[in-house]
Amino acid sequence: MARNVEFDEQLAVSKAMDVFWRKGYNGTTMRDLTEAMGINSSSLYNTIGDKHELFIRSLTHFTESRMRAALKQLEPIKSPLKAIEKFIQSSAHAITNEPNSCLAIKTTFEVAATDKQVQQIIKADNDFTYNLLITLVERAIEKGEIKVSQDAAMLTDYIINHFTGWHESFIIHKDKVRIKKMAAFLMQQISL
Repeated sequence: MARNVEFDEQLAVSKAMDVFWRKGYNGTTMRDLTEAMGINSSSLYNTIGDKHELFIRSLTHFTESRMRAALKQLEPIKSPLKAIEKFIQSSAHAITNEPNSCLAIKTTFEVAATDKQVQQIIKADNDFTYNLLITLVERAIEKGEIKVSQDAAMLTDYIINHFTGWHESFIIHKDKVRIKKMAAFLMQQISL
């Protein structure tokens, strides 16, 4: 009789997330996942489900962890402009220091166009970032920290769209200084 393998499900999902992050959804095999998680395939199917379900849980874990971290990091900052600056700096730091780029962005281009469930998770992540930043932008405008000729929504989109370009630039060039300069320039443009 086969023995059931007991394991920490959250830890297993986290380990699977690392594999998906490194290899992408399509490049990851069930063998890759079970080896990383230290379980056999029947334990995986019986507790979590198939590869797709594990990917959904891994992606959800990634996006929710990132949301919690952003809120925790920005909460103590009183100046909305300083909070925006911190968010931009943190994003540039993550882009240049994550060995596998951003799981959400990689997933957007690899899977989201054809997978509605993945698309919903990515959209929720993007909506969170947008809502967080637009609130800060609106408060910064009200306080006179930002003087813009356009509306807060346009400025928020302008900020967010830089991050995808920075990911692409860093994947291609591996130039941290270039990303830091772009982040500094973005802050200059916002602060005018």
